[in-house]
Amino acid sequence: MILLDTQPLWLSGALLIGLATLLAMAAPIFVRRRVPSERLRINNEVAGFTFATVGVLYAVLLAFAVIIVWEKFSEAEHAAAQEAGAAATLYRLANGIGEGPGEALRDSLTRYVRAAVTEDWPAMARSESSHAVTRALDTTYAALLTFTPGDGRGTALLDEALRQLDLLTEARRTRLILASGAVPGVLWFVLVGGAFVTVGFTLFFGTENLRVQAMMTGILSFLIFSGLLVIIAINHPFAGPVRVHPEALLEVLEDLGARAQP
Repeated sequence: MILLDTQPLWLSGALLIGLATLLAMAAPIFVRRRVPSERLRINNEVAGFTFATVGVLYAVLLAFAVIIVWEKFSEAEHAAAQEAGAAATLYRLANGIGEGPGEALRDSLTRYVRAAVTEDWPAMARSESSHAVTRALDTTYAALLTFTPGDGRGTALLDEALRQLDLLTEARRTRLILASGAVPGVLWFVLVGGAFVTVGFTLFFGTENLRVQAMMTGILSFLIFSGLLVIIAINHPFAGPVRVHPEALLEVLEDLGARAQP
């Protein structure tokens, strides 16, 4: 799965879906050459009821896994957007803080956003985090906490700035957690094993037209392994061919650079 996750989407699809479908279509021919069709037809009635149960159970499991990884992928996109929004809001709030703390906050926030793009995103592709980004975030907190409000307006400004900084921290923590993937190893074992069991169950049937049976087995294999490809492609939201890019933070960084110009 790790190998497929690092390949281009078309290559992963060819290796997973194409190879599995070809093998599934060849399997009935292989079995028919060794087991007469008359012996297989005896199993049709009993195997039909069992296959219906197996198919429904695996379809529910596969659909559940697809929904889970899609929700986690959407959550990763939302976390990146929330982090960018909090950074932009915090930078604007810094304009209302005194010259010293406000300037220090803007500088540290700019360094944090730049480090998040250049350090955190490559690290998340390896399911890791960047210590440089953590230090930049600590510096941002330290810069904000040097501000001492002198009136009610300053107190309200500090409260809102701390809230936005907390949102930024929470968003980063969320994307770091999601970077490791949503599907555990035991579930991968069940998904892959269930795929082979479900496709292999069709070999217990015997039809008069072998070509039709091979086509039906191939279609079933194509659908099952297409679902597995979707799970593989988006299981790690910040790695692989389908991933969350830091465009939102890049736009904020560009905005911060433009505002820093005199």
